[in-house]
Amino acid sequence: MTRWLAVILALCTVLALTPAASAAPGRPFTNPVKPVKGADPWIAFHEGSYYLISTTFTNTLTMRKSPTLAGLPTAPSVQVWQDTTASRGTNFWAPEIHFLNNRWYLYYSAARVGAACCDTQRTHVLESAGTDPLGPYTYKNMLTGASLTPGGWLIDASPMRLNGSLYLMGSGFINGSPQSLVIAPMSNPYTLSGDFSVISQPTYPWERSGKPVNEGPVALQRDGRTHVVFSASACGTPDYQLGLLTYTSGDPRAASSWAKAANPIFQRNDANRVYGPGHNGFFTSPDGTESWIVYHANNSADGGCGNARTTRAQKFTWNADGTPNLGTPVRTGATLNGPAGETAATPTAYRIVNRNSGKCLNVKDSSTADGGDVVQHFCDGGLNQRWRIEDLGNDTSRVVNVRSGKALDVNACGTGDGANIQQWAWRNNTCQQWRLIVSAQDGWVRLHNVNSGKVADVANCGTGDGADVRQWSWLDNNCQQWQLVPA
Repeated sequence: MTRWLAVILALCTVLALTPAASAAPGRPFTNPVKPVKGADPWIAFHEGSYYLISTTFTNTLTMRKSPTLAGLPTAPSVQVWQDTTASRGTNFWAPEIHFLNNRWYLYYSAARVGAACCDTQRTHVLESAGTDPLGPYTYKNMLTGASLTPGGWLIDASPMRLNGSLYLMGSGFINGSPQSLVIAPMSNPYTLSGDFSVISQPTYPWERSGKPVNEGPVALQRDGRTHVVFSASACGTPDYQLGLLTYTSGDPRAASSWAKAANPIFQRNDANRVYGPGHNGFFTSPDGTESWIVYHANNSADGGCGNARTTRAQKFTWNADGTPNLGTPVRTGATLNGPAGETAATPTAYRIVNRNSGKCLNVKDSSTADGGDVVQHFCDGGLNQRWRIEDLGNDTSRVVNVRSGKALDVNACGTGDGANIQQWAWRNNTCQQWRLIVSAQDGWVRLHNVNSGKVADVANCGTGDGADVRQWSWLDNNCQQWQLVPA
């Protein structure tokens, strides 16, 4: 008995000393994960997919969805919000999505139409109809405070739960302060319950390159500790970088409740040609074992504060004292392992499936000729039913057939109901440009032609193979709604 006990104890000792198997890495990818309009990025992982949204400088917000990071560069850009309201219908910045109270809330800043940049930037919040990050969304509220100047200017809003309460952080000016981190309590995700106060001002030299700025605050919580990672210095300089606040105790609205790291925690790396890394978000790998940062940066020191910035992502670790160790920003083009737990294949093209019939957008007879007719047909996996949806950088896309290499096109640039949809060689005109606009939960979109303002429609709501696809005025029916399915 003693001998068997010794054997069991020895076996247990071996098992205890054997390290746990490391998680299998995800699909290899390269940065940037969004090569166009990649500033101020935000990534959320939800039910097997990454959702990426970023600044547009327009009145339109688009979102990309992919089961892998590697798929985000070529994922369709789907319009989740557009606003033409005079008081808030232009210059959208820094969108973020947060899942609160079983709904997604989309926070962003926008300006008054016709106003000079940028004193009219205010924060706005949208609410999803259900649990799909793509929405659809409805407008809920503008979030501002009496203490904010000029006139309520507030950007980079991000909610945070702490000590059982909800707060909104952002970047603004109070009582003559430089651009600082501010915070206010919330009664729900779209309503403030008090005014803003300052929790961090740009006091260190590394926070004042170009001009004194603290912005882009994001909560990062782990093992009962709360940190806020923020961006410092002017966004157009190569020295835009990330700083760290750590909550110590007390009222989160008091600056004395936060300790600021004396040095930046993420900054330019000239050897890797990464300049101005900042305005970040955080997400966790699909298997929950890894921490990841998403951020924007430039490839040159004079890249500026516009659309030249691209979205990048990389894994980070944690220091022994519980603070994040973000490491060094990596060079674009370097192959990295994706987040652990990715299991799906990276999409290279999509089927476009009609909601009413369940059939696929199809080039008739697999034609490769200009004018090849587009119809619906049983989804058989053919290349003539596979489409690449390519972002044109202006909130529109071209829809390219994989077999023919030709673009979805409205015959003769017609603007009337019933004009035929066909394929044609790319001519770079608005008749071949489309907006994919979320119309219903679960990713149903309408294909909206930029030239005509009309949508792809199955003639007479037919359900049979070969039913013609044409354009028609939006009727909000299932015959005009489509789903993008990785092919």
